[in-house]
Amino acid sequence: MNKEDYFIGCFSKSPFIGDDAAVLGDMCISQDAFFENVHYKREWMSLYQIAQKAMLVNISDAIVMNARPRYALLTVAIPKHYSRAELKELADGFQETADAYGITIIGGDTIANVKLDISVTILADCKKPILRSGMQEGDLLAYTGRLGTSMRDLKRLLRGYRISPKSRFIHPVLRESFFFEAASFIKSAMDISDGLFHDLEKLHRANRLGFDFFTPIPKRVGCSGEEFEILFAFDPRNLSVIENIAKKNRTPLTVFARAVRKPYKNPCPPNHF
Repeated sequence: MNKEDYFIGCFSKSPFIGDDAAVLGDMCISQDAFFENVHYKREWMSLYQIAQKAMLVNISDAIVMNARPRYALLTVAIPKHYSRAELKELADGFQETADAYGITIIGGDTIANVKLDISVTILADCKKPILRSGMQEGDLLAYTGRLGTSMRDLKRLLRGYRISPKSRFIHPVLRESFFFEAASFIKSAMDISDGLFHDLEKLHRANRLGFDFFTPIPKRVGCSGEEFEILFAFDPRNLSVIENIAKKNRTPLTVFARAVRKPYKNPCPPNHF
């Protein structure tokens, strides 16, 4: 067990922990941090892009719970030397991303700091949540999009190269239109934030099932985090329906495994702590 799993396990008595968001009545509540020199370096992204990504990675958690994000709380630790123009650019990134998803920013906190650290809380309407649990033996597993480019571009940045502003590492592409239309056929879901193989481990723990892969998945694909594509399980009888919904929404879809009763071991090194 890595340190992240151990720490989360210290709160195992809570019935709300274990999914991308906590379900409280008809509401889903989620929170993620986005810290300078942990999740990004300041020279890699504009302030607008930093605020935009901080919002998107949190909105992603709501979407995969089949929840409609409504409100956001922002906690922002801001370096004292930032100018008014820089603060406005940061605020625009938050506000315009919130507006694009119909989210109202309702408050939070700001403090002075030596670097830019952000935490976002999303409150979402969630009448029929989809959990990580719910997968059954024989279900098919799929993911949206094309995986691997986020880790590739991160490695380029760490070597001092530039990447495209359209890179998935800078600007995650969420799949809300596909997911909300397909939700009634999906039994278990989560977003791919830590990498496909890491997140399969979470599904394994939630359902006590392993996976038979149809074709080998390279580590450069399976270990690539910060993808924010959707990993989900569904009954094989609904394959054609889900494929048609993906085609209608122009969403690339890869069906890659079947849920079976066997152990699962994540081959990637821990990416937290």
